[in-house]
Amino acid sequence: MASATTSGNALRIAGWVCRVAAAAGLVIDAYIHAKLADQYDAVGTTISQGALFRVEAGLASLAALLIVAWRRPLGDALGWLVAAGGLAAILLYRYVDVGALGPLPDMYEPIWSSDKKLSATAQILAIITTTALLMTRHTRRISAPK
Repeated sequence: MASATTSGNALRIAGWVCRVAAAAGLVIDAYIHAKLADQYDAVGTTISQGALFRVEAGLASLAALLIVAWRRPLGDALGWLVAAGGLAAILLYRYVDVGALGPLPDMYEPIWSSDKKLSATAQILAIITTTALLMTRHTRRISAPK
């Protein structure tokens, strides 16, 4: 019985470590996008790049809150989607000049600034940890002591 309790405690601790790490990655992402938003307000006509940065900051903040406070697979999945979408955008607009897409501005920026590197690293951390949360959700339910 002691090993089942120890195993259950280890899983709970690992889950909380993943939650805190995922939330930290998303908070860093939100902070960087909110900090840079006004610098990019002039980029775009219908929708500015600054507005898109604010949306990213808001979604990352919401996802971080849900991951820590709500602790449900839907919140974890939102965190994964926000981090993966943000990382995809960073990589796409770093390496490909796709131009303006409808109302979206041309966000091509072929450099790796320190803010972009930190945001990408934070998003990778959030992707890895939310993936672990989503993959172990079923395992935690099965192995939880009754």
